[in-house]
Amino acid sequence: MTEPTPLPAPPLAVTMGEPAGIGGDITLTAYARRSGAASGARRLPPFFVIDSPERLEALAARLGVPVAVREIAAPEEALAVFPDALPVLRQDVPAAVEPGQPDPANGPAVVAAIERAVTLTTEGRAGGVVTNPINKAVLKQAGFRHPGHTEFLGELAGGATPVMMLACPGLRVVPVTVHLSLREAVDSLRRETIVEIGRLTADGLRRNFAIARPRLAVAALNPHAGEGGVMGREEIDIIAPAVADLRALGIDAFGPAPADTLFHEAARTRYDAALCMTHDHALIPLKTIDFAGGVNVTLGLPFVRTSPDHGTAFDIAGTGAADDTSLCAALRMAGEMAALRRETPA
Repeated sequence: MTEPTPLPAPPLAVTMGEPAGIGGDITLTAYARRSGAASGARRLPPFFVIDSPERLEALAARLGVPVAVREIAAPEEALAVFPDALPVLRQDVPAAVEPGQPDPANGPAVVAAIERAVTLTTEGRAGGVVTNPINKAVLKQAGFRHPGHTEFLGELAGGATPVMMLACPGLRVVPVTVHLSLREAVDSLRRETIVEIGRLTADGLRRNFAIARPRLAVAALNPHAGEGGVMGREEIDIIAPAVADLRALGIDAFGPAPADTLFHEAARTRYDAALCMTHDHALIPLKTIDFAGGVNVTLGLPFVRTSPDHGTAFDIAGTGAADDTSLCAALRMAGEMAALRRETPA
């Protein structure tokens, strides 16, 4: 009996991000240099963009990027369109867009693009969500009440606990505290939070990266891991008990390990992801190792979400200077994660 032909994977949904930033720039250049293009061929999974077709056409002309833009009425049309033109699902912006000059009036359209991408993905009509960078200060002026993408996606997922992981070849890091001031981050550090983030990280590594037995390194907060309490007791009172709890759950975790010796090449071979107590403890080593190619991955959600690991870069928007490496890596990673989820559904 002939096996049925498997259905093609749904295309990825790419959001517009802040329209005055570099999201449109890197989306156009990534598409222009995809596998099969005339130069710089790179393999990318099929995707469509939730944006204004007219805005992207004008931006392509401004940048001199040879990309045909074609409006689609539904995600299902994207696979047929993708080989010849960039598929765009219309999301109009109310105010005229000038690169580098954000307008809060466009904030609702930015948020709507994210919401539509999530809805289409949860409906199975898109394979995953790839978000272009947003500007939190601009969105806040438009009434956005979330610290960032990660927290908003958790709400859209019905109150799931989202875990922000940054990944590049050779390193994955997870900040336990994210969009908080350093003082607030230290004050908010809790044993149960570290355990929950560690559990979700281990589950995410199994589900999205096919790592059967994830190894977690848990970084210390204080210099020299607190030096036995001389430089702080967070390691003794909070982090070490959390590591013990993770091990009791059957998770291969070790720490608290001094953060200043956790990220050199030999040390990175000992773990699959490092849990760090603050945002910059995690992001500084990753961006040092691979500034252009890092990917922001949200674990703990019922759908795939990745993003470039950089901001809106207003100073170079519309100039052609933006590097699309991180977006390309985010697209490839989202495609790989979505394929693994289809093969091994939860």
